[in-house]
Amino acid sequence: MVDKAHPGNHPGAGGAAMVAERPEGIRNVVLIGHSGSGKTTLVEALALLTGAVPRAGRVEDGTSLSDYDDIEQRQHRSVQLSVVPVAWDGIKINLIDTPGYADFVGEVRAGLRAADAALFVISAAAGADAIGGSTLALWEECAAVGMPRAVVVTHLDAARADFEELTRSCRELLSGGTPENILPLHLPVYGPKGADGHRPVTGLIDLLTQEVFDYSAGEHTRTEATPAQTEQLDAARAALIESVIAESEDETLMDRYLAGDEIDLTALVTDLERAVAHGSFHPVLIAAPPPPGAQHGLGLVEALDLITRGFPTPTEHVVAASTNGSEPSRLNCDPDAPLAAEVIRTASDPYVGRLSLVRVFSGTLHPDETVQVRGHTPGSDVDHDCDERVGAVSEPFGKQQRPLRQVIAGDIACVAKLTHAETGDTVSAKNSHLLIEPWPLPEPLLPVAIQAHTKADEDRLSQGLSRLLAEDPTIRLERNPDTGQLVLWCLGEAHRDLALERLASRFGVQVDVLDHRVALRETFAGTGIGRGRHVKQSGGHGQYAICEIEVQPLPVGSGIEFVDKVVGGVVPRQFISSVEKGVRAQAARGLSDGRPLVDLRVTLFDGKAHSVDSSDAAFQTAGALALREAAAATRICLLEPIDEVTVIVGDDHVGAVLGDLASRRGRVLGTEPADLGRTRIQAEVPELELSRYAIDLRSLSHGGGRFTRSYARHEPMPTQLSDSLRARVAAP
Repeated sequence: MVDKAHPGNHPGAGGAAMVAERPEGIRNVVLIGHSGSGKTTLVEALALLTGAVPRAGRVEDGTSLSDYDDIEQRQHRSVQLSVVPVAWDGIKINLIDTPGYADFVGEVRAGLRAADAALFVISAAAGADAIGGSTLALWEECAAVGMPRAVVVTHLDAARADFEELTRSCRELLSGGTPENILPLHLPVYGPKGADGHRPVTGLIDLLTQEVFDYSAGEHTRTEATPAQTEQLDAARAALIESVIAESEDETLMDRYLAGDEIDLTALVTDLERAVAHGSFHPVLIAAPPPPGAQHGLGLVEALDLITRGFPTPTEHVVAASTNGSEPSRLNCDPDAPLAAEVIRTASDPYVGRLSLVRVFSGTLHPDETVQVRGHTPGSDVDHDCDERVGAVSEPFGKQQRPLRQVIAGDIACVAKLTHAETGDTVSAKNSHLLIEPWPLPEPLLPVAIQAHTKADEDRLSQGLSRLLAEDPTIRLERNPDTGQLVLWCLGEAHRDLALERLASRFGVQVDVLDHRVALRETFAGTGIGRGRHVKQSGGHGQYAICEIEVQPLPVGSGIEFVDKVVGGVVPRQFISSVEKGVRAQAARGLSDGRPLVDLRVTLFDGKAHSVDSSDAAFQTAGALALREAAAATRICLLEPIDEVTVIVGDDHVGAVLGDLASRRGRVLGTEPADLGRTRIQAEVPELELSRYAIDLRSLSHGGGRFTRSYARHEPMPTQLSDSLRARVAAP
């Protein structure tokens, strides 16, 4: 790759926005990696090297690039994606920094949607453990859509860091069975050992050019490799050349190479760049921030060269859209085509209101123009669309917003005052009725029951939740019809805490967290007889109704059956339906703690009426009383919901997961191999045991397991557990 020892002036320096004239002059790159891998540090170092910021991690007003959100400042970790544009070799590079914590994978998915290529940042200090879990899952997602990827190794100066071993782990875990497509472009050069026995990394050996890039003085200088270094790189260089040639469009190169011919370096570099752009080869790079006072960090020049020359332009990103339900067609990444953009994320700014981060896939977006906003309403198949007037258009840069006069196809920008836009919505030309299919989002599986803290909070709660859901589509809101609880479904504890903090600090809504209640039901364990007597006389028109019923249990899922066996007209025909209404209403209310009665056959066989004082209301009350008396005459069985659960986990963790499911009273229905060394486990588990399973599975599987759940049926709870639950409810 070409050396850029002197990057030159940065178009965005001094607070001016960077403007690309054509999509070919843009690169959109998302940084993905585990928490603590050094993604944000790498972005800041690249911004410093390219002149985007005057000093490490700081923009013109002195604020940090990473302090995008006030909550991030308090929690000292990234919780949402941010975009930092830099320029290199005449190319605008939108660096999309994403959170590393698994709870915020929705932000990572948004970054993948906005990007055309990915840098997977892996810390050598964490070793192979950093490659599993969510990192591996995201790598496979990129592979499924053919997104070009490269690996960047950080923290190579950490104790016990082993570049060779980490590279081997990357090839083993990420290659998908073709380890020859993940290889390093450089080898580290180590300096002399210090007093503590530590050997710092001072440079890189380029495997293709066989040159050494020396960073020991904080600058990027080029020297020739020593004979010892040349001998060290021979095997790695041969493996790299063979892999590059295997991807070459020139089918004669391999024969010439095997025959001992010297392959032209320019041809190798061209083939390497083409293989990276096509997503068939994934180079491993090394990077480190510059020492204090320096501008050049280890491997940063090489990373920028790979991005500008090896990663694809936005014109190669295939996105399809449909019009009024038509077959989706590919959008042309052409500034002169009709406008088509997508809202990648939404946020609230205290000064300008709602800000929408958009990726333009086609056409050109201008300030103050009228556009159509269309999308899928969360939780339903219904579309929403409206016309809105675009406010200011700006380039995001940390917490700063730099004004833009237009945004061309392939670029990313912030748009103000799209008051109805939600994450995932399509922004298109007015009356175009265009809809880009939204990207898949993880299913939130951690329930959090909430209620407003005060009456004032209750008045603001609906609006606050609406704004929260518009910003974060990975949260699902549910009003449980059985328990009446308002439930937020989140991805994990950190995601839950962030949602509650945003409600309080950003939307001014304080909520109390309640114990999540599972929708339990009750039924009769045996037959019961009940007599309902509702007789009142207080002068004038009275109330008179007597009915006798027999209640029998039915199989699970049968509901409530009402049978009329009255003879002789002891209960007048017009009041039989009244008894049924009373029985069904009491069954819906339940006997205790609001748990409904289900799966019963109620037979009305006797009763009495009064020619004047009997009424519909009186017999409804009598029917309810009769059901309660019948329940007192027999044992009541508690029914709990059972969920069908599918767990996909690495083969190494199958035993731990199976043991954990057994401890949750789960019934394993079967296991089968999934893809890439994983196993799919099918089980039925009581819903009571799944409240924290999203958290516990992540711990059991070291972040690599995932599961889905769906309601199957209710079935009787073990007597010991039901008695214990009733005792807790009855306790003061």
